[in-house]
Amino acid sequence: MREIILKIVKNKPKSIEELSKLKRVLAKKYNISVLRHSDILKGYRSLVAENLIKKDEKFEDLLRKRAVRTLSGVAPVAVLTKPFACPGKCAYCPHEKDVPTSYLSNEPAVMRAIRNKYSPFKQVWSRLESLDATGHRPEKIELIVIGGTWSVLPRAYKYWFIKECFRAANNYKLSIINYKSAGKPRGNIFEIEKELLLEQKKNEKAKYKIIGLTLETRPDYINEKELIEMRDLGATRVELGVQAVDDKILEKNKRGHGVDKISEATALLRAFGFKVTYHLMPGLPGATAKKDLELFKKIFTDPRFQPDQIKFYPTVVTRGSLLYKWWKAGLYKPYSGKVLENLIIECKKVIPPYVRVLRLIRDIPGESIVAGNLITNLRQVMQQKGAVCGCIRCRECREKKISEKNIKINILKYEASGGMEYFISADSLDGKTLYGFCRLRLPELSINDGKFKFLNSSAIVRELHVYGELVPTGGKKKTQHFGLGQRLLKQAEKISKENNFKNIAVISGIGARGYYKKFGYKMKSGYLVKGLKK
Repeated sequence: MREIILKIVKNKPKSIEELSKLKRVLAKKYNISVLRHSDILKGYRSLVAENLIKKDEKFEDLLRKRAVRTLSGVAPVAVLTKPFACPGKCAYCPHEKDVPTSYLSNEPAVMRAIRNKYSPFKQVWSRLESLDATGHRPEKIELIVIGGTWSVLPRAYKYWFIKECFRAANNYKLSIINYKSAGKPRGNIFEIEKELLLEQKKNEKAKYKIIGLTLETRPDYINEKELIEMRDLGATRVELGVQAVDDKILEKNKRGHGVDKISEATALLRAFGFKVTYHLMPGLPGATAKKDLELFKKIFTDPRFQPDQIKFYPTVVTRGSLLYKWWKAGLYKPYSGKVLENLIIECKKVIPPYVRVLRLIRDIPGESIVAGNLITNLRQVMQQKGAVCGCIRCRECREKKISEKNIKINILKYEASGGMEYFISADSLDGKTLYGFCRLRLPELSINDGKFKFLNSSAIVRELHVYGELVPTGGKKKTQHFGLGQRLLKQAEKISKENNFKNIAVISGIGARGYYKKFGYKMKSGYLVKGLKK
């Protein structure tokens, strides 16, 4: 193995194609199976540690599996809560024993959670190990907590769960996993809260920082008390199970709330500065392709909605759901592949440039789908058919090189939930490539809680993101650390001053707090706040 790796390094392959060809040649010569990238990477790192070869970042990049995972500037780490009773009775949700409602035991994220006995500590640790082993440098973590309606979980469990996630990030590679203390909450809620604060404080200076935290819940469980708790936990983004902005469709599918709750939840989330993600389900009972397209257009033209991100989950029939019974009885028929593809093409045409499409399909294995879309790589298939759009994901720079001469700052203004949103973007001169952006909100009065009333008179930076390959702090400069973030932030401050705001607040992930403190921002009730001088 060492001899083969030394030969690979000596040959200096410059592309995946060259590396693959070299692997095949060496496998034939040594009469072995073609080596996996992860095996080569492991051996390469050992040789570097022994000073037998020099570290080569370009070579490491070639070995990195699914590089797209960190080309958005962060390393997404999904963790699943253990099964709890769900307050919903939705027709489309499967119910499987010992698995959270709406999830299936053979979904990749669920399988990881089951292997780790739903321990948040072990899930984070094992995911970081997996990313490390495949050549990624997961030092900027976007923690995504899934498992259904977060809001109904016991308070002590929620605080403990997030505390354990931070503890895993803080201790990764520094200590042996303490399995004994990673199983379930211990102590009372006040002790757990103190432990969480301690781990959050550590994470501000940890090597593996949690710079974003996402929670998912139902729109009818969003209120000020819930959002204050989410801020205590360090959350920066909330995913809402919206499904459809139509009362009749929601009622037919036994969702348990109407469009008014979606609108109210979105407004409250924006008032607190959260980024908002909608889960949308085309093809639900009661819908048609024409109706779905109308509703899709509505969420981007009606100021009550305007999500920042969407997950597009075409309805599928799975066993264990009420929808399965309807389908067996002939009361429901899913869209054909052609109808769904045409719908996606039309929907992509109307997505605004300030929206990111996170997913085009949920990660449900084909063998679990009884009826409906069976194409598990739908995004790639649609791209091959020319279904492109101007959304953030389609334009982000990824591996493209950046030059300060090729950057233009653009400002897109739109109304949402009673306030004005500014999408400040750093684009290429032709507008086809996005290097970074800032979401700035100029709010209306909306928060009643005394501790957070200062947000009513503050401009709010809801997101600041520079795209490109994830670059650890102090690492080699690519798109990140090129000064773009500061430039976008200054533009947000300028707009805020021009609109007579005295303060600007940032909803920041715990691990990103240090970045804003460098520019004069100070902590206030979980936000980074800066006074604006005239």
